[in-house]
Parts: sequence; C-alpha cells; structure tokens
Amino acid sequence: MSKALFITGTGTDIGKTYVAGLIVKKIAQAGKSAAYYKAAMSGNNRRADGSLIPGDALFVKQTSGIQQPIAEMCPYIYENAYSPHLASRIEGHPVKMSVVKEGYEKVCEKYEYVTMEGSGGILCPICFDEEKIQLEDVIKELGLSCIIVADAGLGTINSVVLTVEYMKAHNMIVKGIIFNNYHPGNVMEDDNIFMCEYMTGLPALAKVQEGDIRLDMDVEVLTQLYE
Repeated sequence: MSKALFITGTGTDIGKTYVAGLIVKKIAQAGKSAAYYKAAMSGNNRRADGSLIPGDALFVKQTSGIQQPIAEMCPYIYENAYSPHLASRIEGHPVKMSVVKEGYEKVCEKYEYVTMEGSGGILCPICFDEEKIQLEDVIKELGLSCIIVADAGLGTINSVVLTVEYMKAHNMIVKGIIFNNYHPGNVMEDDNIFMCEYMTGLPALAKVQEGDIRLDMDVEVLTQLYE
C-alpha cells in the first residue's frame, strides 16, 4: 500500500525541490520504492522541439537517481515563472483537480513512498478560473500530511510560525520542519530553530547545508512521516 507526504515551504525559492530530491534519494537508497509528484510547475525552459522541460521533476530525478519517468511526475507544466493560477491563465491550460488527483493516484499505484511537492508557499493559488483551487485544497483532496521547508536564516521565525498557524487553523496536519541553508555553529540560526520549535511545538526534522548531497536523517524516522 502506498504512503505519501506533502512538502510545502514558507515561500518561493526556499529550497523545497532541493530538499525533496534529498528525501526521495534517502528513501530510494534504502531500497524502498520511491516516487515524486507535483501538481503544477512554473518557470520551465523549452527543449529544441518547443516542448517544456519540467525542471523540478528533472532535478529530483537526477538528484535521487530514481527510475520513475518524468512524464508521471507533473500533469501541468508552465513556461512563465508566475504562480500557477496566473501562468495557466496566460498559457491557456488551467489546472483541474480531477487531473491532479488522477495523476497522483496512478503514481501511488506503482510506488510505495510518494513525495509530493507544493508550489510556492501554503497560500499559493493553483487555479483561479473555471475552478478556484488553493494549494491547501490539493492537500485536503489527497488526504496528505505535511512537512514545511524553511530557511534557517534571519526572518524565519515569523514565516515559520505564520505558516504553521495558518495550516493548523485550516485543519492541515504538519509533522515537522526541515531547515535549509543551515550553517553549523551559527548562533542566530541555532536560536531561530530553537524558537521555531518552541513557538510551533513542531520538531526540526533535519538541517540541510548548502551543497549537501544526502539528508542527515534516519530513514526509518523519515518513512514514518508518510501516511
């Protein structure tokens, strides 16, 4: 039976895809069947034939070494580096929840551990045309528990606590926080992490340094986050 986990972040370019790649790699290298999924990807380049390259999916596949075909990883790929609701409106291919769910369920049928990544932060609109879809709607529709990726640096206490409080108020399950761009021995960053744990009641699951090629987290602890 497949298990899944949703990765959101305190904002855009916080390192969700980087962390997702390390998570999928950790699980795959433990000999488990691992896969990646994302509802919509924006800001992608084109191949010579004009087709769009799903950059986040490609990064996770290359980082993790999984054999999952890229075509399974994301149903909606956009060129414009905007929120998916705007990119899809400009490019004429709005997200439909039924398509996202169908793709997700197909991946779950084939793999044991599915890591799903969100777009932007928790309040990112996915579609605002025929359907009104927020990121949290996707999380709830698929019945997923979440972890949050946050920067370890200045300003993270505010963004982490606001993200966690919003998610709890809207009945989303948050399992913990992974801090990216961590510098060992940095007094401010260590205090940031302590304060985030204290103010949210959530554990710091891992601390990721720039350039890390592996996640410093026990794989059994990691896989227990999946439901």
